Amino acid sequence: MNWLEILQECSQNMRKEALKLYGSPEAATGFGVGAGGDTSKRIDLAAEKALIDCLNKHEVSCTLVSEEAGTKKIGPDPSEYYVTTDPVDGTTNAVRGLPFSANVIAVSRGPWLKNVETVIVSDLVHDITYTAQKNGGAFKNGERIKPSKISKIEDAVIGVDLNTFRIEELVTKLEGLFKVGKHFRHFGANALEICYVADGSTDAFIDIRGKLRVTDMVASYLILREAGGIILGPEGEELNVPLAATQRLSFISASNRTLYEAIKAALAA
Repeated sequence: MNWLEILQECSQNMRKEALKLYGSPEAATGFGVGAGGDTSKRIDLAAEKALIDCLNKHEVSCTLVSEEAGTKKIGPDPSEYYVTTDPVDGTTNAVRGLPFSANVIAVSRGPWLKNVETVIVSDLVHDITYTAQKNGGAFKNGERIKPSKISKIEDAVIGVDLNTFRIEELVTKLEGLFKVGKHFRHFGANALEICYVADGSTDAFIDIRGKLRVTDMVASYLILREAGGIILGPEGEELNVPLAATQRLSFISASNRTLYEAIKAALAA
């Protein structure tokens, strides 16, 4: 089974359905709380249905782990593969018509992040697709990518997720980093932000809120590692967590080990 080809087809089908609703009033229609804890919007469910239809077309047996539907068994042998997805990462951007969102799909033979083997992240607006296969490198529209060589915080463009009700608490944790860095960004779709680190567009992306779902970053995790970057927990721990819609985590992703260690030290200062 050529999983990369299947994921490319599924991702394009998902993108097509999402773009039909992108920025429209209908996109924001709510359909209850999804498995990940947020309200499932029409645009999320349309993209998720496109994925399920594509998997069924290819007669795939798998356990689907989705931010919307939760865990869904497909085919006669659902334990053969796990397909983990966020059908629309950056739903708020997509609903508002802001041009930064993506779909996320990852395939593994086991229910853990370390088991992920083939992944895709597709920018819904700009027709840019990132892919990776374990031990096979990372690619942007078919061209191999590598992170930047920038190693100093003051020179780095660093993405930081500040989306939380407890903003004062989070800013206190980030104070040491803010004192050293100069160029901070947040675009609103963490899967793409990690891919930007992988291709050298930015130099680091951190999320230490403890609320990001593994479904958001499952594919970008492999893409960055295959590109040669670093993605670890805030204390340097490996991110081997279960592939579940409710699983949340914190991490620091960086273009190289030197920058990772500098960011880690700044956060501890």
